[in-house]
Amino acid sequence: MAFPPLDRIVLTFLLMACLFMAGRSWLRDHPQHDPWTPLALDDPAGWATSRKLAALRGDAVQCRAFLDRSGITAMALPAAGEGACRRDDRKLLAAPAHFDVALRPGGAQATCAIDAGLAWWLRHGVQPAAEAALGSRVVGIQYLGTANCRRIGGGDEGNWSEHATGNAIDIAGFVLADGRRISVLRDWDATGSSPEVSGFLHMVRDSACTSFSTVLSPDYNAAHANHLHLDQAKRSGGWSACR
Repeated sequence: MAFPPLDRIVLTFLLMACLFMAGRSWLRDHPQHDPWTPLALDDPAGWATSRKLAALRGDAVQCRAFLDRSGITAMALPAAGEGACRRDDRKLLAAPAHFDVALRPGGAQATCAIDAGLAWWLRHGVQPAAEAALGSRVVGIQYLGTANCRRIGGGDEGNWSEHATGNAIDIAGFVLADGRRISVLRDWDATGSSPEVSGFLHMVRDSACTSFSTVLSPDYNAAHANHLHLDQAKRSGGWSACR
């Protein structure tokens, strides 16, 4: 039986309305896929996670709200530095302590986006990888630095490093609850370490690519042989570099 034109329009509208309501209901039950739902640390990773994390890189207010919701200290420090090295977005990194992880040396300062990236990485990348690959949790992270007023490569010319504004952190190693110490320099290559330890380092590198804008590892070049460089560079479209 054919419906009159007006009836077809009404039926089409009702069908679309039903689909829309069903979709909104599904998104409410799966907030990790909903780009309009604020990022929550305990949500599983979803279609919208990378987009939500990218949004924190250019919005310190939104970033601090995420840390507050996550129970992580989000208090900002006064601005410091001058020119290309002025650090307007500056805070003590608090995410590791939230997960009972000691960041060494202590007192690290970086941007809110770095702290937010560490929070997501520890919750969804580092700890699950450590337990799955090594049967123990990470209790300590050794880092080489965050803020350093320099250009990429350390020369007098070229683009400024994300370290110049404290928008990066270099991770050199991990300490496990069972006492084992894992070094990026020593353990990245499975020929100089066990497959499990090397595999763990590759897993945390890969998972960092969701949390950070740039991830550079020993696979990138010799300058990164002893650390994982993680930064939150703001890029149009939210694309990331992971090597």
